[in-house]
Amino acid sequence: MSDNQVEKDAVSGVETTGHEWDGIKELNNPAPRWWLGVLLISIIWSIGYWVVYPAWPTLSGDGERGGTKGSFGWTQYSQLKESQAEIVARKAAYLDRFNAASFDQIKTDEELYAFAVAGGASAFKDNCATCHGTGGTGSAGYPNLLDDDWLWGGDVNTIHETIRAGVRANHDETRFSEMPAFGEMLSGQEISHISDYVLSFSSGAAYDGEGKDLFEMQCASCHGEDGKGIRDFGAPNLADAIWFYGGTKGDIMSQIRQPQHGVMPAWEARLSESTIRQLAIYVHSLGGGEE
Repeated sequence: MSDNQVEKDAVSGVETTGHEWDGIKELNNPAPRWWLGVLLISIIWSIGYWVVYPAWPTLSGDGERGGTKGSFGWTQYSQLKESQAEIVARKAAYLDRFNAASFDQIKTDEELYAFAVAGGASAFKDNCATCHGTGGTGSAGYPNLLDDDWLWGGDVNTIHETIRAGVRANHDETRFSEMPAFGEMLSGQEISHISDYVLSFSSGAAYDGEGKDLFEMQCASCHGEDGKGIRDFGAPNLADAIWFYGGTKGDIMSQIRQPQHGVMPAWEARLSESTIRQLAIYVHSLGGGEE
């Protein structure tokens, strides 16, 4: 067969492409007309899409994120803004009522309270969960917001103040408490005695040793003679078996010798007053809040 002669399949009569695998020859069947039609329509449609929608990236920066604008002026962001317009309007109506109400009024208004808890939960996940955990359970060195142990108080107003000004934060009204390093003032044996006495508060075990007198001289002015803490100083309750940096004797000795002091940022400059109030209500709702 010459190079110019076209071979046809003996059965179908269709020309072959000249390709053959294991005796199987490839037929040169044309694409179906409907398929070609769909392809042409897709090409025409894509050209129209490029014209009316943002499609081509450019260096001009005139369009959304530097792409062509498109004759329709449509973007995902404008669509999102329009779809959320109703939600934003409804939220604004609630915010006006919420901002004008006191915490006591919000607590008795089911709609406002639900609004505050929902908004506070969202703000908590964005700003607080990194330290306190998504459920507010905290971890070593980060307070558990679900228990009844509050250094400064657990009512809504006090929680609001703590969130607003922070603890040991860069704020003029921040809450501040600092336990001295007794390792510079007491011997290791004296610190050991105090630790034994501190452990007796939560265990309920009788104690009659040197640690009692040392505690009363060095620690009772902040923690109280019964070890239950004094909120005016932000001094922890040592009798409830809730420990911030660990409750073993070694942990307690370490904290007495060279105490750790955590820092909570002041959120006043980062969040709106409305958001801070919603956060206070949400934290109070977690179960550990006080009346």
